Amino acid sequence: MMDEYAATYKNVIEWRRHLHQYPELSFQEEKTAQFVYDTLSTFGNLDIRRPTRTSVVARLIGSRTGKRIGLRADMDALPIQEEHESDFSSRHSGVMHACGHDGHTAMLLGAAEVLSQRKDEIRGEVYFIFQHAEEVHPGGAQEMVQAGVTDHLDMCLAIHLFSAMPLGKIGLASGAVTANSDRFDITIQGKGGHASQPEQCVDPLVIASQLISHLQTISSRHTDPAERLVLSVTMCSAGSAYNVIPDTVTLGGTLRTFKEEIREQAKLRMEQIIKGVTEAHGASYEFDFRHGYKSVVNDRDITELVKQAAVSLWGEEQVFPLEPMMGGEDFSAFSERVPSCYIALGAGGEEMIYPHHHPKFTFDENALPAGVKIFVNSVFFILNSHHTFSVKAY
Repeated sequence: MMDEYAATYKNVIEWRRHLHQYPELSFQEEKTAQFVYDTLSTFGNLDIRRPTRTSVVARLIGSRTGKRIGLRADMDALPIQEEHESDFSSRHSGVMHACGHDGHTAMLLGAAEVLSQRKDEIRGEVYFIFQHAEEVHPGGAQEMVQAGVTDHLDMCLAIHLFSAMPLGKIGLASGAVTANSDRFDITIQGKGGHASQPEQCVDPLVIASQLISHLQTISSRHTDPAERLVLSVTMCSAGSAYNVIPDTVTLGGTLRTFKEEIREQAKLRMEQIIKGVTEAHGASYEFDFRHGYKSVVNDRDITELVKQAAVSLWGEEQVFPLEPMMGGEDFSAFSERVPSCYIALGAGGEEMIYPHHHPKFTFDENALPAGVKIFVNSVFFILNSHHTFSVKAY
C-alpha cells in the first residue's frame, strides 16, 4: 500500500538531514518553524497557521465529516556540541539534535505529504502539530494547549524514536508511559571556618553527605516496592579552598514518579528529612521543589487501535509491550486534555551505541519511513473506527 510513497520517504531523509544541520534551541526555533511552514505549503489541501511564534499547525479536512485527530512532533534541539561525524553534522556550534526531534519532524512532514494526497479517503480531520520547546520546562506543549491547539481535537498521537530499541519495533502500552519529572534545589546554611578547627564550625558538607544518603530511603524504605520512584541528587556545589570549611552547600536533583499521590508524599518526606538532618547539626536550609512535566498517559482504546494499525503493517512480532519510562515528556500536556497515544519506535542498530542527549548520539534513518507508515495507518484505523472517544475534563 505504501510503495507508491517512495519519493516521500526519500524526502523524509533529506528533511531530517537538513534539520540536523541547522538545529535550534527551545523557544528559538524560528528557522525550523519557517522550514516546516514552507514545506507544508508545497503539499496542498492544508490550512496552515502559527499558534505560537515558533510552532506550526496544519489542518487537513477530509471528504467526509468525522473525528479530529492530532499528530504531534517536537522540533527543538539541545545545547550540546556534536561529536558524531557525518555529512550532515550540526553547523551550529554548541547546538545539536541529540534526541531525535529532527527525525520526529521529518516523519510528520512525510505523513502530512502522504495524507494530503489522500484527502478524499479521510473521514474527519487531521491536525499536524509541529511543537516547539519540548526540552525546556514549562514546555511548548503547554503553550500550544493554552493557545487552543487541543480545543477542537478528539485525540492525539506522538512518536518518539529510540536508538536503544531494535530497528522498526513498535512499543505500546496503556496507562502511564513516562514519569512525572520534577526538580529540586537544597541550600544548607552552616558555619564555615578553618579546616583545622572543625569543632568551631557547622560543616554543611558533612550534612550534605548525610542528606544524599538519607534521601535514598524515600525509595528504599518509605515507598511501596511496587511503586516506581527515582530520586537522584545530581549536583553539589560548595567550597573554594582546600583549607576552608564553607558556609553553604547547594544540592540539586530530580524526582521521578508515576502517581500524583506518590509524588506529593515523596516531596513531603524530602522536606521532613532535610529539616531533621539540618536541625540535628544546628544548620538551616532552603528547599525549592519545582513540579515539572506530568506523566504521559496513553488511552486504552486509542492505543489498541494504534496496535491494530501496526500489526496490519508488520505483524504481531514487531509490536511489544512498552515498559513505563522514568524519563519526562511534555506530550503530557496533550494527553491530559484529549485521549492520546505515545508511540515508541525502534531506531537502533549496531553503531547506535550512544544514548539520547549524548554528543555522539545518532539513530538509523531506516526507521523514518516506518514512522510515516504508523502515523498514516493509525489515522485511517482510528478515523474509520466506531469507537467513541470522550474528551477529558480540565
